[in-house]
Amino acid sequence: MECLECGDKIHGRSDKKFCSDGCRNTYNNNQNKDTSNLMRQIHNILRKNSRILDGINTEGKAKTTKTKLVSLGFDFNYITQIITYKNGATYQFIYDHGYKFLDEEWILLVKKID
Repeated sequence: MECLECGDKIHGRSDKKFCSDGCRNTYNNNQNKDTSNLMRQIHNILRKNSRILDGINTEGKAKTTKTKLVSLGFDFNYITQIITYKNGATYQFIYDHGYKFLDEEWILLVKKID
């Protein structure tokens, strides 16, 4: 049997597919490269959004404008969850930072406390 990554002969168990951990890792990384890059890009956007909200909302609750968030590079297309509270208020969350639009421009920021 030959290694799926490098083609070297495999020694050991009959069901082995790779000659070493390095070949196994390289093979799997190459298989998942496109997915990993997309996930990495999305995670970077979410982290940036979270840092922006954290910098503005230092007290746990604050107001800001859409214009300010956009000028800082905030991307409204990426969130981690939507929560609707008992009072009917719906917030978009990026990890533990939430926001809801009060009108076209003003936004209420909140921080989820565990």
